[in-house]
Amino acid sequence: MREYGSMLQRRELTAFRTSLLGWFRRHQRDLPWRHTRDPYRIWLSEIMLQQTRVAAVIPYYARFLARFPDVQALAAAPQEEVLRLWSGLGYYSRARNLQHAAQEIVAKHGRVFPRDEKDALALAGIGSYTAAAILSIAYGAKHAVLDGNVARVLARIFAVQGDLRDAKRWQSLQQSADALLDTKSPSDWNQAMMELGATLCTPQSPQCLLCPVTQFCRARKLGIAESLPARRKKRATEVITLAAAVLLDPRGRTLLLPPPKLSQRAATQRRARLSKSASSAISAQDQISALVSKLWHFPTIAVRMDPVAELKEHLHGIFPAIMSKQILQIEALPTARHAVTYRAITLRPFRVTVAQLPRIPNAKTISLAEIIAPSSLAISNLTRKAARAALASPAALSARA
Repeated sequence: MREYGSMLQRRELTAFRTSLLGWFRRHQRDLPWRHTRDPYRIWLSEIMLQQTRVAAVIPYYARFLARFPDVQALAAAPQEEVLRLWSGLGYYSRARNLQHAAQEIVAKHGRVFPRDEKDALALAGIGSYTAAAILSIAYGAKHAVLDGNVARVLARIFAVQGDLRDAKRWQSLQQSADALLDTKSPSDWNQAMMELGATLCTPQSPQCLLCPVTQFCRARKLGIAESLPARRKKRATEVITLAAAVLLDPRGRTLLLPPPKLSQRAATQRRARLSKSASSAISAQDQISALVSKLWHFPTIAVRMDPVAELKEHLHGIFPAIMSKQILQIEALPTARHAVTYRAITLRPFRVTVAQLPRIPNAKTISLAEIIAPSSLAISNLTRKAARAALASPAALSARA
């Protein structure tokens, strides 16, 4: 498969680079991580920006740095605190990997993000794109980035047909990104390519009239810019219904269960990256563990048929001593929607009024208001949605609704 970047002649390539860098230096967004060359801060921004909008990242970035200003502070912190400050940002494996990598940097790299690409790639959570971005922006290393935004720009500039994530096509795109790279300014160049894809060369309705390199765009000349890149075949949506029990005592306190752990079997399957059929053998408990992001959560089940009956059975199973002495008053709360990657989740929260909260090892007694507000616990958005439903519905719906 050909290298698309070779389709630009030397004069065109020079003009392309000049136009794009000039545009970026005049119009780049004022983002906090663009005021530094500290590899730790650039690394943090790159991890936070994975599958997350810039506007959502900015406040998390500031809070995280205020608590963990350097790699030593992050490496030494309790994981619970790291997850708490990440709480609400989603994709929590990013935070866990970030801390694991920080500990590796402290132990093996003198508390400095490694300059060598192989050493960077060996860190938890660091792939080819992330390594190229950090090394080029922080150290001026001559690595070209290739992410979704850059791939879309290249697909339109060179009118690339087909699935961009095809292994051979992605490899050719990387070679083209390498060929286009301005080796005199790799930091600005990579940021310019990403900025172009994020702000003008967007998935829908690209702003071709404002694009600084529109004269080089083959897709624009062919009138197919809006149809490129080709749509990827998405993984089938998995529809899941969850029922969550928001226990409430007369003092307005509730109970959160501690972060669950995957069973040894599920963890082994995940590490081995077994087939979909093998992965389906993971227990319902392991599925719930993944859906609550292994954070503090309400008692939660995946619903098969009857959410009320199944939730009652679950509660009697995990709280037998206290629950057997009480007639559970279960009131349905407003349904909420939640999405996690390919999963579409319908959350059915229920308020369970109890005379006394059960005493469970490692569980936390906490007010509902504390769950909604910034908390001392690491809590996912799924759990917060259940808490909001309980707070917003003083007159709960009938459990039979």
